[in-house]
Amino acid sequence: MTRHKVEICGVDTSKLPVLKNEEMRKLFKRMQAGDQSAREELVNGNLRLVLSVIQRFHHRGEYVDDLFQVGCIGLMKSIDNFDLSQNVKFSTYAVPMIIGEIRRYLRDNNPIRVSRSLRDIAYKALQVRERLMSKTSKDPTPMEIAEEMGIPHSDVVFALDAIQDPVSLFEPIYNDGGDPIFVMDQLKDDKNKDSLWIDEIALKEGMRRLNEREKMILNKRFFQGKTQMEVAEEIGISQAQVSRLEKAAIEQMNKNINQ
Repeated sequence: MTRHKVEICGVDTSKLPVLKNEEMRKLFKRMQAGDQSAREELVNGNLRLVLSVIQRFHHRGEYVDDLFQVGCIGLMKSIDNFDLSQNVKFSTYAVPMIIGEIRRYLRDNNPIRVSRSLRDIAYKALQVRERLMSKTSKDPTPMEIAEEMGIPHSDVVFALDAIQDPVSLFEPIYNDGGDPIFVMDQLKDDKNKDSLWIDEIALKEGMRRLNEREKMILNKRFFQGKTQMEVAEEIGISQAQVSRLEKAAIEQMNKNINQ
């Protein structure tokens, strides 16, 4: 493998062609007139688009070759269904289709079991979504999908939620160069069970020697159950700052408790 050469499914990605918009339009017209060689050129000329999309899924631990092949299926579907009369760039139309194909593949290989009826509703909803998107060149809302299917809106939302991929509480969602913010930092617990009263006493004792700002942040986070974003909005600083202050306060609190 040379320094700038990456092979996926036997394709040297460093040599993939890039098509300009005008070239794309000419190829689409030829393809729609029955020229299959034009379709092949469109596929080869947009493989870089597939590569850019699969980068979003690199953390899933899937084989890149598998994701690339599935993404190519989404690309070919996009090419076959693209409407030149719509005033939209091909990439704008194709990217959601490619992402949808990859997500469908990942869902089918998901170890978490979802009932057959829910899966059926979800897959039909995804098919309707793609059909509506090909007509309007925009992503339809769950309400529009439900109306097209003739079922309640809540059924569509519930079914699509059921087949979503699980997300780790420790998955980073933001990093400004300092400490990352994780999914768990966005969550709050509206329940304050009596079984936690011992932990609360320990926390209050540990907070005793913190400054007022640190006490306020920890109180809002762990006693009022607010998210970091909610705390940030209330006191007028960024969520990243809340995260750093919270972690520093917890470290200091642990030292106070152990003294």
